[in-house]
Amino acid sequence: MQDLDVQARVHTRLSWDYSTSTGRLRTLTRRAHAGQWDAEHDIDWSAPVPFGAPLPDGSDLARASFEASPMAGRGRPLWDAFRWELQAWLVSQFLHGEQAALTVAARLVESLPTVEAKLCAATQVTDEARHVEVFARYLREHVPEPYPVNADLRALLEDVLRDSRWDVTALGMQIMVEALAMAAFRLAGATFHDPLIRHITTLVARDEARHVSLGVMSLEEAYRELSRRELAEREELVLEAAALMRRRFLLGDLWERLDVDRPAGLAYAATDPAMVMYRQTVFARVVSSLVHIGLMSERVRQGLADLDLLSYGTVPRRLSRRPSGRSA
Repeated sequence: MQDLDVQARVHTRLSWDYSTSTGRLRTLTRRAHAGQWDAEHDIDWSAPVPFGAPLPDGSDLARASFEASPMAGRGRPLWDAFRWELQAWLVSQFLHGEQAALTVAARLVESLPTVEAKLCAATQVTDEARHVEVFARYLREHVPEPYPVNADLRALLEDVLRDSRWDVTALGMQIMVEALAMAAFRLAGATFHDPLIRHITTLVARDEARHVSLGVMSLEEAYRELSRRELAEREELVLEAAALMRRRFLLGDLWERLDVDRPAGLAYAATDPAMVMYRQTVFARVVSSLVHIGLMSERVRQGLADLDLLSYGTVPRRLSRRPSGRSA
């Protein structure tokens, strides 16, 4: 797996104002200090992970999904293999995303405009380092063949890391990647197959909720000052990132490993009701964050709807207004 090597200009900003001006950021930082956990001692690493073992049937929706899939003709063992491989793929992508989030958090410490925001971002650096540690250990000890970074995720990370504007970096990582991952972590109790990874993702999800909140707090204030043209540029980034993340969840990596016809697998993942519902569920947290920072314009709403990423009632009407923006 080739390293991602991005050359980027990073804007550094030091503020000499050490007063506390935003109560929410101070509260978030205190929550982060209180919520620290230890990767070695707060996780029972002796818990067994029977990777590849037969799995329960699952829900009626899951069974119908299998019967409609290109795997059905090869029997139930392939369905179990698919579900274990999906878990391995997700955790692998979590690991790659968390390393990128570690880098972005460190960059935000350098470039956020206030000392208070920097202090909050510094707690995220510690969190992300711990997440990289636990996901890497889980994969190393329990997954026979982890997955390389998905090509679509890699493309998004490269775009996010190359941009010199702190708010674009925060938008791409804190909102588009972290909010989506947080939702996936919270679904792990229903989608993952061993108690060890379910416990890990529960702990990580608590941290990620703070990270998304930091992104929302920082960007909702910054985006009040942008012009309409500048806001339109951010909308374009949102739609490009959403298209990449949707394509990532069509699971091309899995179809190749399981020797399933790739076009058939992609078509199945794009239209299967269970998979559509999963994508809409994990994107709901992204949508909520976009509403709060003022980027859920009609253009963005329609673009996400065209990608089949909006479920009914996802965008609350009372919150869907965007900042007015300067005219130039």
